Amino acid sequence: MGLWAYALAQLTLLADRPAGLLAGAALGAAVLLASVLAARALALGVAPRGGARAAGLRARSRRRRVPRQVDPDAPGRPRPRAPGARPSAA
Repeated sequence: MGLWAYALAQLTLLADRPAGLLAGAALGAAVLLASVLAARALALGVAPRGGARAAGLRARSRRRRVPRQVDPDAPGRPRPRAPGARPSAA
């Protein structure tokens, strides 16, 4: 409690105008509200979790293997075409 009183005293001494004092008080209230809400969320166990979708995506990525290397010159495979001098009609 002493630290808060010291901070409030310093704030009133440093604020030369009422607007500065009001801005400091608003900032202090916002920090206090954020800390209370964070403590409440931790106490209730409402911490964000990945969810079923994230767990499914992780499991899917673990099952995936490295794609096999394919021989482009194998029989029955069309050769890749290089771009021509003119754009294609399609």
